[in-house]
Amino acid sequence: MTAVAQAIFEVPPFPGATPHDIVRAATATRRNPSVTPAQLIEAIRQSSVGGRFWETPRTDAAESTDIIARHADDANVLLDAIFRKPVLVEGSGRFAALSGLIPGSPETEQLVEAFVAQHLLTGVDYHDPFTGELSDPLRLIRILAQWRTLIISNRSIEAAFGFANWKQDTVDPLLWGGTPVSFLPARDEHLDNLPKDASVAVWKARVPPAFLERLENGSWRLLEVEDGFIRSAGLGADCVPPLSIVVDDLGVHYDPSHPNRLEEQLAQGSFSADDLARAKALRAWLVREGVSKYGVGEGAALPRPAGDRRHILVIGQVEDDRSVQFGGGSVQSNLELLRRVRALEPDAYLIYRPHPDVEAGHRRGAISPRVALEFADAIEPASPISALIAMVDAVHVMTSLAGFEALMHGKAVTTHGMPFFAGWGLTRDLGDVPIRRNRTRSLDELTAAILLLYPRYLDPVTNLPCTAEILTMRLISGVRRENGAVVNLRRFWGWLKRAPTQILGKR
Repeated sequence: MTAVAQAIFEVPPFPGATPHDIVRAATATRRNPSVTPAQLIEAIRQSSVGGRFWETPRTDAAESTDIIARHADDANVLLDAIFRKPVLVEGSGRFAALSGLIPGSPETEQLVEAFVAQHLLTGVDYHDPFTGELSDPLRLIRILAQWRTLIISNRSIEAAFGFANWKQDTVDPLLWGGTPVSFLPARDEHLDNLPKDASVAVWKARVPPAFLERLENGSWRLLEVEDGFIRSAGLGADCVPPLSIVVDDLGVHYDPSHPNRLEEQLAQGSFSADDLARAKALRAWLVREGVSKYGVGEGAALPRPAGDRRHILVIGQVEDDRSVQFGGGSVQSNLELLRRVRALEPDAYLIYRPHPDVEAGHRRGAISPRVALEFADAIEPASPISALIAMVDAVHVMTSLAGFEALMHGKAVTTHGMPFFAGWGLTRDLGDVPIRRNRTRSLDELTAAILLLYPRYLDPVTNLPCTAEILTMRLISGVRRENGAVVNLRRFWGWLKRAPTQILGKR
C-alpha cells in the first residue's frame, strides 16, 4: 500500500534537499479519518500534483493521445484514472480493473474512489516534510502545489548571472525548474549561446555595467533577483547566504520609477481570508520574537534615555545601495537624512542607527561619531533593531526595510525617499508617490504582499522551498546557515577597513 502513496506523494528532488519521509507505513487497517477519497481526488485534480510532476512534460504521440501503456507502475495508472485519462494496462496487475473504463463516468469515479481509499488512505501515515510531524494528505497536497507553482515559474530559466559562489547553494533550490540551474560568469560568450527568448536570472548589482546593458537591450526575459525581507541570521556583506529571495520579471521592488510585481499585487491584487489571517499571525510573531531581516533579537523595548521626551529613530543605509540610488529621491546620504530629521523634529531625542553593513566596514555610508552627534542625541549601532523600534515614538527612513518593520510594530513612519511600503496610506511620505500606487491598504494586506506572496523562502534544515513561517521558526530556534571560515574572514576584513575611521572619528 505504502509504495503507491510514496510514488504519488513524492517530494521533488530540489538540489541538496533532505526532506523527512512524508509517507510511512501504518497499521494495515488504520484509516485517515479526516479525509474522504472524494476530497483527496479533488485536491489532486485541482492542484495538478502527484508523481513526478516536476519533470518536463512528454510531447510524444502516446502522451498527446492520453493513452499510455502501463506494465507495473501502479502509481501512474492510478494518477491517470484520477485525472480522467484513458488507461490502457498491459497485463493483469492490481490496477487492471481501471483499464478500458470511460473517464469521468459515475462507475469509473466510484472505482477510483475505492482504489484511493485502499491505497492512499488505508495503512498510510502522512508526515510533514519539514518537521516530520504527523500531517494529513490535503495539507501535503497544498505544499506540493506550492512547489509545482514555483517549479513551473522557473522552467524557462536558462542561465543565472551575478550570483556569488557562497550564495548559490541556497539560491539554487529557489530557481530550480526540474533541471540544474546554470550559474555562469557574466561574460559575453555565455550570452551568445543563450536562446533569444530564454529567461535569465540576474543579480544586477553584481554584473558589469556593459554586460547588464546588453542583457537589458536583448530579447531575453530578465528575472531580477534580490534578497528577501526575512533573510538570514547574519549579514550578506559577511557572506552569510540568503534564505529568502525575490524574483521579479517586471522590475525590482525598490525602484519606484518602474512597475514591479509587488507593487502590482498591492495596487491591483486581492487577498484571501487565509492570506490576511496568516499575515496578522506572522506579524505578531515577528514583533514578539524580534525577527528582522538579518536575524533575531530581543523584541522588548529598551529603556527610554530621555524619559517623556519624544524619541525618534533615524535609520542609516548603505549609500551606494541600489535602493537608495533609485528610491532615495533628493536624499542620497545618511548625513543629509539626519539634517532633515533634525529640522523636522527640533525638540525630539534623535537616535541614529548606522546600517550593519556600513558599521561592519563593508559598504559606504559611514558618518564619524563627532559629525553624527551634531544632529543626533545618540548613536545606537549594536542594540537589536526591533528593541530600538519598540522603544521610540516614530521612525524616519530613506528607503530602509526598517520602516516596514516599524509599521509592523505599530509605529509612525516617515519616508524621505519612496520605498516599496510607502504610498499605501500607512506612512507619511515626503517623496513623490508614483501614480500607480492608487489605493489604501491595511497593514495585514501590506504584510501579506511583502512577506507571504512576493518572496521565496528556503528551509535551512531540509533545503526545501518553504513558507515564511517555516523559516521564522528555524531562525527563532537558532538554526544558522553559513561558511564559518568565509564569514570570519569577511568580518576581520571589515574590521580592518573601519578601524581608521573609528579612531579618527573619536578625536
